[in-house]
Amino acid sequence: MKQQFIKDVLTNYNNAQILARWDALSLPDGWLVAGCLFQTIWNCISNQPPESGIKDYDIFYYDPSDLSAEAEQARQQCAEEVFADLNITLEVCNQARVHLWYESHFGHRYPKLSSSQDGIDRFLIPSTCVGMNPLEVYAPNGFDILYQGVLRMNPHTPHRPLYEQKALSYQQRWPWLQCIE
Repeated sequence: MKQQFIKDVLTNYNNAQILARWDALSLPDGWLVAGCLFQTIWNCISNQPPESGIKDYDIFYYDPSDLSAEAEQARQQCAEEVFADLNITLEVCNQARVHLWYESHFGHRYPKLSSSQDGIDRFLIPSTCVGMNPLEVYAPNGFDILYQGVLRMNPHTPHRPLYEQKALSYQQRWPWLQCIE
């Protein structure tokens, strides 16, 4: 299933280009994550263009040596320059500093993380907990629930209103997805 996941993710031209140019980012513990991966899969299953409806391409990294917003913004700027020709929205996020802003943004406390994978583990919906870089694929909950379209609240991030909002948004775009409690 891992090989199928990689094959499907790379049908999205933007994902393929990001991974092909990955080394230019020089990110510690860097991962392409979230919607650009799982939404590509759901688009493929739904016979939609792979890039359809993907609003942004999220890149995680982990650098505890500089928790400043300015350092994160510099990484963001670098990524925007590397991928300027793709005409996509990128979101570059240092997972070492998420605990500093999460509560004020989402209204819930967030623990200090020890890696980018810790951040992937905490996505609101377990089937969406996926990340990859040119060397690795990380899917802590496996691929079956992703390909089956199973939506349930992540026990690591039990924020029901946020989960319900996210699940509803996904079901509006991919009606075949199933909420399971």
